[in-house]
Amino acid sequence: MKLNQSCLTNREAWEKASIKLPEFDWKKMIKTTDESPRWIHFGAGNIFRGFIAVLQQRLLEEGLEESGIIAADTFDYDIIDKIYTPFDNMTMMVSLKPDGTMDREVIASVARGVKADVGNEKDFGYLAEAFKNPSLQMVSFTITEKGYALANFRGELFPVVEKDMEEGPEKACHAMSVVTALLLKRYLAGGVPLALVSMDNCSHNGEKLKDSVVSIAGAWTEKGYAPEGFLAWISDENKVSFPWTMIDKITPRPAEEVQRSLEEAGMEDMAPIITSKNTYIAPFVNAEIPQYLVVEDRFPNGRPKLEKAGAYLTDRDTVNRTERMKVTTCLNPLHTALAVFGCLLGYKSIAAEMRDEDLKALVEKIGYKEGLPVVTDPGILSPEDFIREVIEYRLPNPFIPDAPQRIATDTSQKIPIRFGETIKAYLADDQLDVQSLTAIPLAIAGWLRYLLCVDDEGNPMEISSDPMLSELKEQLKGIKLGEQPEEKEGLEEILSNPVLFGTDLVSAGLSHKIEAMLYEMLEGPGAVRKTLHQYVK
Repeated sequence: MKLNQSCLTNREAWEKASIKLPEFDWKKMIKTTDESPRWIHFGAGNIFRGFIAVLQQRLLEEGLEESGIIAADTFDYDIIDKIYTPFDNMTMMVSLKPDGTMDREVIASVARGVKADVGNEKDFGYLAEAFKNPSLQMVSFTITEKGYALANFRGELFPVVEKDMEEGPEKACHAMSVVTALLLKRYLAGGVPLALVSMDNCSHNGEKLKDSVVSIAGAWTEKGYAPEGFLAWISDENKVSFPWTMIDKITPRPAEEVQRSLEEAGMEDMAPIITSKNTYIAPFVNAEIPQYLVVEDRFPNGRPKLEKAGAYLTDRDTVNRTERMKVTTCLNPLHTALAVFGCLLGYKSIAAEMRDEDLKALVEKIGYKEGLPVVTDPGILSPEDFIREVIEYRLPNPFIPDAPQRIATDTSQKIPIRFGETIKAYLADDQLDVQSLTAIPLAIAGWLRYLLCVDDEGNPMEISSDPMLSELKEQLKGIKLGEQPEEKEGLEEILSNPVLFGTDLVSAGLSHKIEAMLYEMLEGPGAVRKTLHQYVK
C-alpha cells in the first residue's frame, strides 16, 4: 500500500487496514484549484498538514468547497521534493489517543506542493498566476514567528532583508520579501482584495505579518521597484487584510511507534527523513486530537466556510483574548516550565513529566492558582475547562512524543509573554499581590539554572538553541554549581531587563525571590529537585 493517488482506486485494502480515505473527487479538486485557486498556504510542515489541511478536507467532503490548497514552502525545499511530490501531495494523518489507539486518515486536500523560490521558474510562475487570479481569497502562513522577523533583537536588519530591499522583488529571498513580490503581481493585475492570515503560534500574529510586508513594500516603493499606489493598497485593510488568529494543536516530530504501526498495517515508504535544512519530517503526521483555531473574520474577498470545519470566526478582540488566555496563562507557561525543569531532571517526554508529582504540582500552581486570577476570558472558550483539558488530558497523553528539549528552544523569546504578562497583570491590579507569586518566579529561576548547561546530577547538559544564548551565558558566567557568589550584579542586570521578562523584575520586587530560588538550586547535585519540591509541596 503506497500513499498516493492509487489509494483512491484501491479502497478495499485501505479500509481493511482501518485507514479513512478522502470522500471527494480528487482529480476534479486539482483541476478546480489550478483554474480558480482560493487558498494558498506558506509553510508546508506538520501543523499545516495535520491541522489546517484537514479543515479544507472536511469542507471538500461536505461539498462546501471545490478547490484545495496550494502549499508553498519558502525555506526547506526538500519538504516539497521528498514529502509532497512522491506522495501526490497527500499526508497520512495519525491522531493519537491517550489510551494508545490511533485514528488514521489520508489527507488529500493539497492540490499542489510548490517551492516559493523566485529562481524556480515553474513553481514561482505557478504561484504568481495563482496570486494574480481574482478567485484567490486567502493566503495563510505557518512559518514560525522567526519567519516574519526582518531584524535582530537590536533592531538591525538581517543582511538578507537588506539585500532584498536593495535588489527588489525579482531577486527576493526572505519569506516576507517573496510574499510581497507576489502581492505586487496581484496589485499590477488589478489589485483584487485578499486576506493574509498568519496561523502561527505567536501574539498578534497578523500585526507581525503586516508590519513586515508593509516594511518591504515601503522600501521597494521608495526605490522605484513598485508604483506609489502599491504601498497604499497593501496598507488598506479593505484591500489587503491581516486577520489575527489563535492556533493550538500539538504536532510533535514523527514517532517510531507510529511508523511501525503504519508499516504493520501494510503501508510502504513511511520512514522519516532529515532534510538538508535539518527538518525531521515524515510522510505521516502524528498529533493529539484536541485542536483550536480562532480567526478574526476579516476577509475582503470572501473565504472558505472554516466555521463549518470547527474553527471559530469572530472579532479581533475575541481572538486577542483567546490568544492571551492560551499563551499567558492556560497552556504555554505550563509548557515552558515543564521544558526547563524536564531538561534539568533528565526527562525525555512531557507526558512522563506529568507523572512526576512535583512537576504536576508546579504546573497546577502556575495555571490554576497564579494564572486564572488574571486570565482574559474570551467568551467563546472556558478558561477553566481549557486548562483542565491541558493538565488532565493533553499534557499527560503518553502517546504524544513531545520532548522538553524541543519546547525549550528559543525560551528567551517566550518568557516575556508566557510569564511577564501575568506578572504585569498582578502589578496593575490593586486586589492582587505580586509577592504572592511563587511558581512563576520558580519557573524563571529554573530557566536561569538551565542556562548554566549543567543538569541536576551535576553533569554537562546540552541546551536548546536560543537567539540570546551567547549573551545570557556571558552574563551568567560567574555563577557555578556548588558556589554561592557574593556579588550578584550580573543576575540583577538580567532580571531588570524588560525585553527578557516583559517587565523589570527588580522594580517589580521579585528579583530577590528569584535569586534565592536560583541559589538554592545551585547548592549541589539534587538541589533542583529539592528546591522544586520545597516550593510546590
